[in-house]
Amino acid sequence: MLLNAHTYYSLRYGTLPPPALTERAAQLGYTAMALTDINNTSCSYEFVRCCEKAGIKPVLGLEFRKEGRCLYIGLARNREGLRELNQFLSEASIEGRPLPEVAPPMQHAYIIYPRLVKPIQAFREEEFLGVRPEHVARLFGHELLQYKNKLVALSPVFFADNEGFELHRLLRAIDENTLLNKLTPRQTVKASERLMPPEQLRAFYKTQPYLIENAERLLQSCEANLRPGLHLNRQTFTGSKAGDFKLLEKLALNGCERRYAHLGTDTPAYRSTLERVRRELKVIEQQDFCAYFLITWDIVRYAASAGYHHVGRGSGANSIVAYCLRITDVDPMELGLYFERFINPHRTSPPDFDIDFSWDERDDVTDYIFKRYGRDYTALLATYSTFKGRSIVRELGKVYGLPKAEIDKIVAAPFEPEEHHELAGKIVHYGRKLEGFPNHLSIHAGGIVISEEPIYYQTALQLMPKGFPITHFDMYHGEDLGFHKFDVLSQRGLGHIKDAVDLIKQNREQAVDIHDIPRLKSDERVKAQLRSGDCMGCFYIESPAMRGLLKKLQCDNYVHLVAASSIIRPGVAKSGMMKEYIRRFHNPNSFEYLHPVFEEQLGETFGVMVYQEDVMKIVHHFAGLGLDESDVLRRIMSGKKSKGDTFERLQRKYFGNCRARGHPEDLAKEVWRQVESFSGYSFCKAHSASFAVESFQSLYLKAYFPLEFIVAVINNFGGFYRSEYYFHEARRCGGQVHAPCVNHSQYLTTLEGEDIYIGFVHLHQMEQQVAHRIVHQRAQGGAFRSLSDFLNRVEIGKEQVDLLIRIGAFRFTGQTKQELMWERVALFQPPGQERHTMSLFPQEYEEVEATARQFLSGGEAGAPEPYADAIDELELLGFPLCPPFYLLDRQVFTDTISQSARLGELEGRIVRILGYYVCKKDVRTSKGKLMAFGCWIGQDGHFFDTVHFPPTLKRSPFRGKGVYKIEGRVVLEFGFPSLEVVRMSFLGWGNAVVE
Repeated sequence: MLLNAHTYYSLRYGTLPPPALTERAAQLGYTAMALTDINNTSCSYEFVRCCEKAGIKPVLGLEFRKEGRCLYIGLARNREGLRELNQFLSEASIEGRPLPEVAPPMQHAYIIYPRLVKPIQAFREEEFLGVRPEHVARLFGHELLQYKNKLVALSPVFFADNEGFELHRLLRAIDENTLLNKLTPRQTVKASERLMPPEQLRAFYKTQPYLIENAERLLQSCEANLRPGLHLNRQTFTGSKAGDFKLLEKLALNGCERRYAHLGTDTPAYRSTLERVRRELKVIEQQDFCAYFLITWDIVRYAASAGYHHVGRGSGANSIVAYCLRITDVDPMELGLYFERFINPHRTSPPDFDIDFSWDERDDVTDYIFKRYGRDYTALLATYSTFKGRSIVRELGKVYGLPKAEIDKIVAAPFEPEEHHELAGKIVHYGRKLEGFPNHLSIHAGGIVISEEPIYYQTALQLMPKGFPITHFDMYHGEDLGFHKFDVLSQRGLGHIKDAVDLIKQNREQAVDIHDIPRLKSDERVKAQLRSGDCMGCFYIESPAMRGLLKKLQCDNYVHLVAASSIIRPGVAKSGMMKEYIRRFHNPNSFEYLHPVFEEQLGETFGVMVYQEDVMKIVHHFAGLGLDESDVLRRIMSGKKSKGDTFERLQRKYFGNCRARGHPEDLAKEVWRQVESFSGYSFCKAHSASFAVESFQSLYLKAYFPLEFIVAVINNFGGFYRSEYYFHEARRCGGQVHAPCVNHSQYLTTLEGEDIYIGFVHLHQMEQQVAHRIVHQRAQGGAFRSLSDFLNRVEIGKEQVDLLIRIGAFRFTGQTKQELMWERVALFQPPGQERHTMSLFPQEYEEVEATARQFLSGGEAGAPEPYADAIDELELLGFPLCPPFYLLDRQVFTDTISQSARLGELEGRIVRILGYYVCKKDVRTSKGKLMAFGCWIGQDGHFFDTVHFPPTLKRSPFRGKGVYKIEGRVVLEFGFPSLEVVRMSFLGWGNAVVE
């Protein structure tokens, strides 16, 4: 009889998670229930599974609401009815039209209206009028009694009890952005719309029992037929499965011949490679993944035809077929990667390829997928933005009416109630209940699903601002249903590479083949660049921690870079294995392998398990588990698959095989302990390998074309550091960095030979349209000759002109900023005019200019302040263009060393050094105390690192951006120097301090 039940996926209305709703309903004795979340189908399949577990018949539907009003409720009679309802809601969202007051005709769904929106005589066969418990008495003597077959009991469910009602009110206040005591009855549902016992509900309808009977009849006539499985995915690429396999086989074999031509086709190595290709093809066909591989190949083929660069990463890089199809550039034969890590018969979850494109090309690739495979069959995956942490406290604090200061107290000290407002207890109480509630739908980072039949059979869609629709379910619900996921991701590192190649061609008239990976890996200059740790701007290896690790390892090859990319991860580092790896790297004879299998299988990483694949290697080669079973065990241990009978079976098999192989019990237990403890923080080797390929591409560009590369990094606004530090790096690489100039700058930063002109985009408060007008007018009429010529040709407001004058964009005129400001005042007529009206004929202002120069000559205006330009640059760019140390008083240099690059020569000594703050990383000690690692630029332009232990950090804290005087002891770790800070003082900007 429950035709209108809601979970918390009725966003900012419902209060019950799907399991809580079904478990409570089963406890009360309900045997059937309809899920009708408000304009949302996120948990349809989860609800069905919960109902099956609770012994309840599930029915699927939707409640259609507009501006807080329930228009009607739709119940799907079958799969076609679910498609009708989902498509109706989706088309309203995609087409941007409001829901109609009256539902359109439905052939396979029931429509229930909560009120009379048209005469009962006009109701279609599938339409009914819902009667709420409080409205039953109104039926006495009413003409509606002539149409009993059109009336049904309608008792909405949003919560379970009074506390749930209060939680609902809080959600509504958050949604309405209003105080809790300002909520109106129209903005909430009624306190009676709760999950009440069936006998209580029947009592409300005892005078009109047919209402309950009609409701139950509707529920019994509906079937929630969601059929999960791989059949939901696009089944073929060519039109037949046989055709798919033939095409995939041809592409793979031809690709193998091209990729491994260097082996020679009549060699054991090539035959072994070809054998693996055929073995993978057999498994791909058996697992019915041919179409999945071909669609991914089609996506990267389109991207290549458009001139886009991509990186195929993740576990998909374990496949040699993917390598032969050029989906990835990671050679699994080179790195000993197991295909079973990607696909095996025991893996219940579908595999997925991660394909990275440049941030400014990804949307076009996504658009191709939608057009190629059909908008009714293609959608982006959703992700749920949830209520969590401090944001809940702030949201609840606002609706309870607390001032910001009181809310800040609760956030800052949640465990000190004596300092809090009296309402803090309620906020914390309801905040805990709200934790994890879905708040709104958002877009998954890049997941796309392509279905065999219209996707409306599984979900409704919602249009997002980018113009692509998303499913209502997230990747986890999609995986449960059986959908393959195509991860089409964006990455600014690829933008660096693409733009650098274009700049090299433009600036040097030289073409660069960045895809010849074997040549890049073996290039001695690139290896030296890697070994030096001089990797700023290079994808994935530019952070202070990574650059330090590379120097400690003296890493100079691809295999070791792959390992470094994994051991830098927090879990490995925290476990102490990173330090052990470095120690073994430098002293390979200082340890003994636990067992010969460790030496044979993990020799490349000195017996240290670094990758997820290492778990598979050890349990396979040491204990004899199959590679497919090894992958299942890895997934269970890493928490990606719940423990159960499978885990216990594999554990028994592991120890049984160890005994059969004669391994001592103590050894078997120790290996199991290491495998189990490691697998929780391991990293996919194929993932690291993909990153390392891209790192080598960046390193090559940095080694041979540093200025073009750094400018490309700047123009993609992506990297570990702020733009300022990339301009510093450009200067260190020999570039001449210039402030924006109206005769040289573009919207983005430009490179002319070794001259780098900062783009207008970096000028704070500069309007984008004005910047484009300047570039356009310069292209049309040539370089600007003077300020008057500029103002005559460019439509611009006086405030924007002031910005350009202050940043020095008219320095080509030879006039001072003061002279230019006087000229600007005279040229803008009438005074205060916001926009300069372009004249029909150019006007000359020689007389005005001469007057301004005469007024400023002879010292009347005084000498310019020595730091005036730097102050303007700090305000308008966020950083000075001169080295920041130039702005300091000379006396601060006393007793300091100036060569940060030579810190390694001063091991053990206490030194004082000036450092320009770059960044810091806060960490907690084992006792929970705060310490930090700092990164700085020294006077010589080189980076150096500092360590701040808790007592020092408390005594000498960081105080923001600027120059510091640092005193500390130089320590060396595997040849890498850092400064253990004793004391630190903030110098700011010398005479150019900016508060």
